[in-house]
Amino acid sequence: MFSDFLEKVDHQYEVGLPFTAYRKPNEPFVKVLFQDDTSIHEAVNFTEEGFVFAPFDTSTPAILLKPDRDDKAIFSSNANYLIDDAVEIDISEAEKSYHTYLIEKGIEEIKSGHLQKVVLSRTIKTEAEINPTSIFERLLDTYSSAFCYIWFHPKVGLWLGATPEKFLKLENGHLTTNSLAGTQPFTGNLNPSWGNKEREEQQLVTDYIHKALKEIASDISISEVSTIKAGNLLHLKTSISGKLNPDLLPEIIKRLHPTPAVCGLPKEGSKNFILEHENYDREFYTGFLGELNLTSETKRNSNKGNIENRAYRSVKKSTELFVNLRCLQVVDDKAIIYVGGGVTKDSDPESEWEETVNKSSTMLKVLYAK
Repeated sequence: MFSDFLEKVDHQYEVGLPFTAYRKPNEPFVKVLFQDDTSIHEAVNFTEEGFVFAPFDTSTPAILLKPDRDDKAIFSSNANYLIDDAVEIDISEAEKSYHTYLIEKGIEEIKSGHLQKVVLSRTIKTEAEINPTSIFERLLDTYSSAFCYIWFHPKVGLWLGATPEKFLKLENGHLTTNSLAGTQPFTGNLNPSWGNKEREEQQLVTDYIHKALKEIASDISISEVSTIKAGNLLHLKTSISGKLNPDLLPEIIKRLHPTPAVCGLPKEGSKNFILEHENYDREFYTGFLGELNLTSETKRNSNKGNIENRAYRSVKKSTELFVNLRCLQVVDDKAIIYVGGGVTKDSDPESEWEETVNKSSTMLKVLYAK
């Protein structure tokens, strides 16, 4: 039963040992990885094996959870709670004023020619009754098409999220990634009209990823732009794929992270603007997380006596990473929710503020469910 699975996760958290539990988009299984000591391991060059949790700022080390045990279970809903689709919390005028000022300053940098795009974010701090596995369960129940996770290390912190954005997947030399940008509220129409601002923002991300890939990957394919739904929001998405030597995984991570979808263009200029002006540390928000070089074994036949079919046993390594969006961090009895949006020359500060309000509803809804 899934409740038994959650009890194991609860126990690991209560005894203060590292773990992560997660479900990939549209999959039935929830997997948990347990680390049985409190050592902090780092992913130095992304050739390591484990579950990686990387921050936005690449000058800060990525954390690697090295599993000693694992388990999995099929998720079954225990929906004895009520989700309020219209949760709002009080935000001070000072907070709104600073964020709109920040957006205005970003627009000035773009119009002056220093930047093409910059992604600016803020935090929402709120007190709530926090039961981590209950929040995780509600995320699983509410966001089936997102990568839902809970991640804990006693020396680093507790994070939860439901992100709609894949960073990359590399398996058997086949690479897939997404360009995801542009946001508007879902109002019942899955084929809405999009403005020039959103289309330009999304195209910048696609062009950047294509440029980063074409020098080291082959057979690159770029899909048409489509609209996808993530919670109560719609985004523009392009799928990009190609062939890549697995030895080049560290290089492609270096080239892509942070992407223009979470940072801006040019990369270094927008990153420096963010670090200088956002006025807080993003930590793992807009970083990435997921399975890094994890080994899996496939058998053609489970009959150990069948020598012929035992030859079909294969061992492969795969990496599947997601951008850490729609997330919150738990600190004592407070939840810190992270939200942001892309700013271009066509941005309107008030509209950008409203976009962060809309994005915050993902985590607020599950946090305040009753």
